[in-house]
Amino acid sequence: MAFNLNCYPISYRAKYTADGKWAEEFLEKPHKTPEEEARLSPAEAEELANSRNYYGDMPLVNYTTQYGLGCFEGLKALPQMNGSYAIFRPSENAKRFYDSMQGLYMPPFPQETFLKALKEMTRRNIELGFCPVYKAEWEKDSFSGADSIYLRPFSYSEGGIGVNISRMPWVVMAATPVSAYFSAGTSDAIVTERIRATSGGTGMIKANSNYVISVLARHEAAEQGYMESIFLDAEKRRYVEEGSSSNIFFYLKSGELVTPELGDTILPGITRLSLIELARDRGVKVTERKIAIEEAFSDAKECFVCGTAAGATPLSSITWNGKKVSFNYPGELATELQKILKGIQYGVLPDDKGWLLPVV
Repeated sequence: MAFNLNCYPISYRAKYTADGKWAEEFLEKPHKTPEEEARLSPAEAEELANSRNYYGDMPLVNYTTQYGLGCFEGLKALPQMNGSYAIFRPSENAKRFYDSMQGLYMPPFPQETFLKALKEMTRRNIELGFCPVYKAEWEKDSFSGADSIYLRPFSYSEGGIGVNISRMPWVVMAATPVSAYFSAGTSDAIVTERIRATSGGTGMIKANSNYVISVLARHEAAEQGYMESIFLDAEKRRYVEEGSSSNIFFYLKSGELVTPELGDTILPGITRLSLIELARDRGVKVTERKIAIEEAFSDAKECFVCGTAAGATPLSSITWNGKKVSFNYPGELATELQKILKGIQYGVLPDDKGWLLPVV
């Protein structure tokens, strides 16, 4: 699995205060050098990791822990070929985080503050040596197994009991190591009977509560031998919406690349946005619209899911109601887009779009 709950020593925290301001602080948790930590016994390493993942002065009983009232972001800082580090499209995450908090009736976190804090937290961890080093060997498979720093900003409410909104939340930012999201092996997907989001709900917000169903659906898919689960719409149970934690694309035999249109049941993914732009740059007709599962079965020649951790990950097949359709795998378009996306992210290709925020 990509994620590793071994938080880096430097984290960031801001608290919304009664006077309508955010009180900021950077926290330096217990640590040794990365080399010394690598030599710790498993028990010692676990004890150290736990000490960096606990915030003793934050309330246990609150609207986030009791009702899932919270939101989060996921983005990456990546080692560059020239030895520097950069964060991929953080301004988009800052905007989405602002929108998510506002959508949950929390005081929204200022986007400029988000960017400055994220960059500074990342810089401080890198200065302590907590960062992957660029490896030329990653280029051989278009960075599919490359390492990076995963950045996780999230909201956390003040103490409370009883169903209510959060009026004085915290915003916390943590950093951890991350590698390939999907494990090697199967690349098949199955359509789940579960419903991820309903119209009028919070599907377009990166809310904590949205991921409960996704976790269950992906676990059930894995138990059946599939890599991914696919959600259909709640109303007609016909239109493809998302993967378990990813947006989805279908490359049709006509040459049209289709991804479900944004609405209140679809998360506005930043990797999704990037791939749309990269595909259009290459002359591919990209359409954001509803796509029925029947159309995907009859007309798609490629299918891939995408997200911050997944990049552009091709699917070899989808199973639905006992029927299975196979796609070109790994697929020429998905492979090309992944190569370009990762090339920009790791500094192998020029960042003509200004997507990278330099850190150090």
